[in-house]
Amino acid sequence: MRSILQKFFLASAVAATAALATGSALAETTVSVPFSFTVNGKTCPPGLYSVGSNSTSNIVTLRSRDFSRTFAWILTSGDPSPYDGRIILRFDKDGGNYTLQSLQYRSLITSRLDGRQQMEGGPTRVVLGR
Repeated sequence: MRSILQKFFLASAVAATAALATGSALAETTVSVPFSFTVNGKTCPPGLYSVGSNSTSNIVTLRSRDFSRTFAWILTSGDPSPYDGRIILRFDKDGGNYTLQSLQYRSLITSRLDGRQQMEGGPTRVVLGR
C-alpha cells in the first residue's frame, strides 16, 4: 500500500512539473537590460533576460540566459490596462545603481520588489520586452 501511494505522489509531481514547464515555455519574452541592477539583494549583470509566465498561475519568472540568476514573484492586478500586452521592467535609479522596482507582465504587475514606498520624483528607468 505504501509503495502504491509513493508511486502515485511521484507520478503527480512529475505531471505537475511537466505542465508547468510546458506552460512557461509557451509564454516567454526576452528583455535586454543594458545596465547592471540589483534584485532581492543580488547583483545581476547587463544582458538578456527571459521573462515568463504560464497560463495556469499568476507567477512570473525573471531568468538570466545562463540560468545563474532566477527569480519568481506573484502577479496581481494593478495599474496596467486589462488590454495591455507589454512586458515592462521598472528600475529605481539611485546614483549609478539600479534596483528592480516592479515587473509588469501584460495586464498584471508585481508589488514593489525593492520594499520601498514610491519615491517622490525619483528617477525611474523602464525596459520593454520584445
